[in-house]
Amino acid sequence: MMRLFLKKRQAGPPGPRKNKWKDPQGERAMKETRRVRATKRSALVRWAGVVTSTVCAAVLVALAATYSGPALQQLLEIKTITVDGVYHLDKQQVLGLAKLKPGAPLHHVVTTAIKEQVEAHPWVKAADVTRVPFHELRISVRERKPAAIVRAESQNFLCDEDGYVLTKLGQLDDEALPLVTGIELQGLMQGTESVRHAVVSGIELARVVGNSFEGRLHVLADNPSNLVALVQGVRFQFGDEALKEQWDRFRRVKSTLKARNFDGQGRSVSEVDLRYENRIIVREGG
Repeated sequence: MMRLFLKKRQAGPPGPRKNKWKDPQGERAMKETRRVRATKRSALVRWAGVVTSTVCAAVLVALAATYSGPALQQLLEIKTITVDGVYHLDKQQVLGLAKLKPGAPLHHVVTTAIKEQVEAHPWVKAADVTRVPFHELRISVRERKPAAIVRAESQNFLCDEDGYVLTKLGQLDDEALPLVTGIELQGLMQGTESVRHAVVSGIELARVVGNSFEGRLHVLADNPSNLVALVQGVRFQFGDEALKEQWDRFRRVKSTLKARNFDGQGRSVSEVDLRYENRIIVREGG
């Protein structure tokens, strides 16, 4: 009996201690606190990584720019400049207008700026500037073409078909080109619209009449609505009507007039007036 009384109860296997008085709400709060702290640590680690990566990238870019800049510039340096389309100008003049610095990298060239600089020359009507990888810059020029000698205040000027002054000739002349007179000097030099229109009309008239007569044509353009053409001693007056239509009207009746009046053998016809619709007035002179 005594042994049974003194016999110890055998202990169960060891395990976690169970606290029957633990608060469930407190446990949830602790878990939420741990989760918030873990989230903050993760965000901090991510931002630290981003900042570190950015700084490293910036350092690498700076190093690359420092050490590869000269190499890149040499790789893209302009070595060839091609100029085409020039006849009155030469390559050196175009290069002077372009104002390119020696050794300039191709990717630094502002093509629109060079285009404007080249087109500022009186002889240049249009210019195209293109980059050709990796070392060539190409400048294509379209020049203005001489169309007439314009005389203003005893000075001769070479002009193109658009009425722009190409160069001042002074007392020099070119008899292969028609002569246009009666032009106001200041307006010619400034390129005013009305004066350019008068020059263009004179050149157009010279082209129309010149196809039917040999010899140099002289156009009086002081009144664009009453242009006068002088050729082989005959004075042709034109009105506001289209020049070609007026001239075609004369050509249709020319064969009925004495051929010697217009073939250089006689000068009995001194003036042909085409200003009136459906009429041609022929005046004879001595």
